[in-house]
Amino acid sequence: MVTGIHHVGIAVADLDESIDLYRSALGAELLHRARSDRDGLEAAFMSTGAGEVELLSPTTEDSPVGKFLARRGPGLHHVAYGVTDIAQALDEARGAGLELIDPEPRMGMHGAMIAFVHPKTMGGVLTEFVQT
Repeated sequence: MVTGIHHVGIAVADLDESIDLYRSALGAELLHRARSDRDGLEAAFMSTGAGEVELLSPTTEDSPVGKFLARRGPGLHHVAYGVTDIAQALDEARGAGLELIDPEPRMGMHGAMIAFVHPKTMGGVLTEFVQT
């Protein structure tokens, strides 16, 4: 089911500033930048060698990432796990009693099917499944 950590999502206030920071401090490479008006965010996908970081910046204050920043400030937003079969991963999560934010997979900004699990059922961490 889980193939490993796919990426880590970091909520940031200023996307351009954060891209520059990750480039200069970590030597990260910008892989892709995308905007989702539906989700009220803009994201930058940064390669950090064997790993990937998704920098998330709200485009509206009332978006999920905007509300997250208002409550908690910049920082860890979610951990995404790669899964070979997202439908099976969701069935197993339901069977384990996890509360799903996305009961059905949806297209994510990576161009792959995704689904989120509520943080209150995953030890306080927002969890994302990404079809790999």
